[in-house]
Amino acid sequence: MSTRHLVDAELLPLLDLMPPTDLAAMDLNELRVASNARYAFLGAPAIAPVIHTITGPGGPLKVYLYDPAPGKPGRAALLHIHGGGMIMGSASVMQAGPAAMAQALGIPVASVEYRLAPEHPFPAPQEDCLAALDWLVSLPEVDPARVGVIGESAGGGLAAAVALMARDLGGPALAAQFLTYPMLDHRTGGDQCRYNNATTGEFIWTRASNRFGWAALQGSYAPTDHRKGWFSPSLAEDLSGLPPTWIGTGSLDLFYDEDLDYARRLVAAGVAVELHSYPGAIHAFNAVAGSRLAQAFGRDLMGAIAHWLKVAG
Repeated sequence: MSTRHLVDAELLPLLDLMPPTDLAAMDLNELRVASNARYAFLGAPAIAPVIHTITGPGGPLKVYLYDPAPGKPGRAALLHIHGGGMIMGSASVMQAGPAAMAQALGIPVASVEYRLAPEHPFPAPQEDCLAALDWLVSLPEVDPARVGVIGESAGGGLAAAVALMARDLGGPALAAQFLTYPMLDHRTGGDQCRYNNATTGEFIWTRASNRFGWAALQGSYAPTDHRKGWFSPSLAEDLSGLPPTWIGTGSLDLFYDEDLDYARRLVAAGVAVELHSYPGAIHAFNAVAGSRLAQAFGRDLMGAIAHWLKVAG
């Protein structure tokens, strides 16, 4: 049974723009080229980035910094982590989102070019993101007490992992984490999946896609040691001490159930949570910028960032 009739009418064009793909049957390089090409229509970002090369755990690591007021000290800041199922996507191509946030909020936003799986499985992407956070917090323009981490899809999962790593390793104390339909549970869509929701995951990012992406990230890692939550945040046994959390997800998104479960567990651990479920929304629904749901999403997210990072209106 198709769930197309449940999709919000304004989002239907997205189904043709981003059809489900058999990732296992495609050449990965061709897949990445095709994925990156989808972002060409967005044009130049609102703010041109300054590209910094920092020392990463695996060698030189590029960070794209969008700053509407270079040199102005003591501001809140965001580390942005792009999506792409752990296997594709690029900070160099996905510039529109972080640039727009920097412009709207008047704060520095850094986007990290983390290494991709399967060439670089866990913990390489997570460690790259944590290194970028350490670098961002050290900038004189940044108030280290008002730094958040933000990401969508795989980037949301990596943002959640960075928050866990920063807590566990005594890293920067994040003011908040902002997770857009985050990819949190490696079991979703597989034999160990905890959910039997017949209305999620038909479009854009499917169960087969999820199995492929997580397998690429996992490599030979067995998620049984103390790092298992860094790999797949839903596996973390203790969620206490994490920063205030914003989660936005769609009711038809494959990640809907794991996102709601993570929010519930955060609340039970004493973490402040703002949770939004958008009806009739599929994965990547906010790409349809003029839709009612995308506009509601934008208001909710930007309002939460301004509140938790204490950004003046």
